[in-house]
Amino acid sequence: DRFESSPLIDQIVLVLAEDSLERGRQLVQERAYRKVAHVCAGGQRRQDSVRNGLELLSPCDWVMVHDGARPCFDEDMLQRGLDAAAGCGSAVAGVPVKDTIKLVSSDQMVNETPDRSLLWAAQTPQVFRYDLLLEAHRACPQDVTDDAAMVESLGHPVKMFLGAYENLKVTTAGDLVIAETFLKALSTEFHK
Repeated sequence: DRFESSPLIDQIVLVLAEDSLERGRQLVQERAYRKVAHVCAGGQRRQDSVRNGLELLSPCDWVMVHDGARPCFDEDMLQRGLDAAAGCGSAVAGVPVKDTIKLVSSDQMVNETPDRSLLWAAQTPQVFRYDLLLEAHRACPQDVTDDAAMVESLGHPVKMFLGAYENLKVTTAGDLVIAETFLKALSTEFHK
């Protein structure tokens, strides 16, 4: 609902697993979403899914890639992303890591402890010039875990902007309980 109601968003391509397509189309109709231009199937890898969506977009200047598993974003985060990307053409939401990170070998021996002050955990939304992201997708055959990594592989700079610790990725039942609490707070704030 937040993307649909955002004045920053002109069109939406909803990319879903094959077995969720029909339900996705039903929700778009039931909720009378006007900005959803396409509902399409994802691919084998995350990057294949994003590319499927990219290729269905009408010509545009900017694209935001957002994981459906991160429902706890707000309008301010979307604006911060656009502002950050305006300078170099690409930006990724993230938060400074709180824990000490260890790089370990395959036998679990610690090889290095990176400086925590330089480490951020990447999130979505990730914001790009449309042409830059499409070029990155076409040029990047290797598996990557986010779109910013593809853009980086072109040698292009990517700006980090502040996401939110509440913008967690819902992958477990425990995450869902936490996300529901955050969403209730966002909903209350949104309807003030």
